[in-house]
Amino acid sequence: MNLFFRELKSYRIGLFWWAIGMVAMVGSGMAKFATFQSTGQSMNVLLDQFPKSIQTIFGMTGFDLSKASGYYGVLFMYIALMATIHAVLLGAGIISKEERDRTSEFLFAKPISRFKVITSKIMAGLFNLIIINIVTFLSSVYFIDYFGKGVYVMNEIIVLMAGLFFLQLLFFLVGTSIAAAYKKSKTSMSIATSALLFTFILSVLINVNEKLDVLKYLTPFRYFDARDLMTSGHLDLVYVSISSILIIIMMAVTYRAYDGRDLSV
Repeated sequence: MNLFFRELKSYRIGLFWWAIGMVAMVGSGMAKFATFQSTGQSMNVLLDQFPKSIQTIFGMTGFDLSKASGYYGVLFMYIALMATIHAVLLGAGIISKEERDRTSEFLFAKPISRFKVITSKIMAGLFNLIIINIVTFLSSVYFIDYFGKGVYVMNEIIVLMAGLFFLQLLFFLVGTSIAAAYKKSKTSMSIATSALLFTFILSVLINVNEKLDVLKYLTPFRYFDARDLMTSGHLDLVYVSISSILIIIMMAVTYRAYDGRDLSV
């Protein structure tokens, strides 16, 4: 069986449940917005009762929470976190699973180069990322329209989903590059998820303390911040350029590290 389709088949169930999870997150999040609206309470007034630091930590500053688009902007931080967790686990898993499942001998007994193996795995992973992104986009459009009573936010969602895809791709390749460098599945998974959590926590700390703003280039979550994207209406060319360079570097590391290591057979 073609390796690309073999990988798609291997991850089809996981992809299904992750997609359901994304729909559930968007739907339940926007349903909470509708609940607050129905009570007649002003979200902005309610928000003012919380300390500024708490508002910042939970990404609530800079948005008009009385609007569906503003509420979705807050929700996007959690959507991005969930999507990147999926991406980094997928990246690490799709490379290391041959070692984990002891199928390296079967795979490399076939007339197939390591370059083609990695390419097929990356393409299969990319397909999974695109499906998650499309599901998130469609569910966002639907639930914002449904609970926001026809408010038009298509342009904002398109920009946010473009930013989300960059985040997905970055952390997917973080996972592949680390898994290619470390043979042990558990080790690569731990390092990859630790890198994700570090960058996410760093982005929160930067939001809380402006003195740490100089560190914003160390966390991709700051490259595609919902507030900045929705305000400007486009991706920042500097951050897109940095992301593209990182993507190329991590892809090169993935190919080189995988091609040069000994495989357990």
